[in-house]
Amino acid sequence: MCLDPSFRKQTGAGLPVALFIITVLALLVVGMAQLQESSGRSISLQIQSQRAFFAAESGGQVGVKRVLADPTNPQCFANGTLSFPDAGLSGCRAVIRCTDITGNGLFEVISEGRCGTGQEEASRTVEVRLR
Repeated sequence: MCLDPSFRKQTGAGLPVALFIITVLALLVVGMAQLQESSGRSISLQIQSQRAFFAAESGGQVGVKRVLADPTNPQCFANGTLSFPDAGLSGCRAVIRCTDITGNGLFEVISEGRCGTGQEEASRTVEVRLR
């Protein structure tokens, strides 16, 4: 059996095309993986930020309660840190500062909520003024 001589002169383009397609698909997969990782990190930071806000809000409420409990001698001046043992805010803390701004009963409660550590740390501040 003899092959047609015109087939011998043809060169195949299948291998270079296949390699090109495999390379392009591999680059697409790598790009999508990096996008997914970045998106996951962003969502994690957003959750930490929300948790820090809730911790600051809780600290502000505790500070307001302390001022309203006895406005003549508020216990809020014992500035301190509030820890959260529950699952929702575990690992978070609120630093509460309270001052009598005018000296005649206008109080300012500042609560700073912090959650996480290192690059995953988020901080939010809530400020409340009351008479």
